[in-house]
Amino acid sequence: MVTEKLSPLQLELLKVYSFQPSDEDLQAIKKILAEYFSNKQVGNLAKAEEEKGISQDDLDRWLNE
Repeated sequence: MVTEKLSPLQLELLKVYSFQPSDEDLQAIKKILAEYFSNKQVGNLAKAEEEKGISQDDLDRWLNE
């Protein structure tokens, strides 16, 4: 069965597409999802920084390695 291979997020997105949203709506949905996952990643990074004592200098150094 196909639905067993889809994640809950994918299933919810399929429901959105069933309403045939406009291109403008799709762009808005993409932006909302991007912002959500970006904010989540920033939160995870902040948590890791705090728990492991990572400084901004450490992050900058790693980006330049």
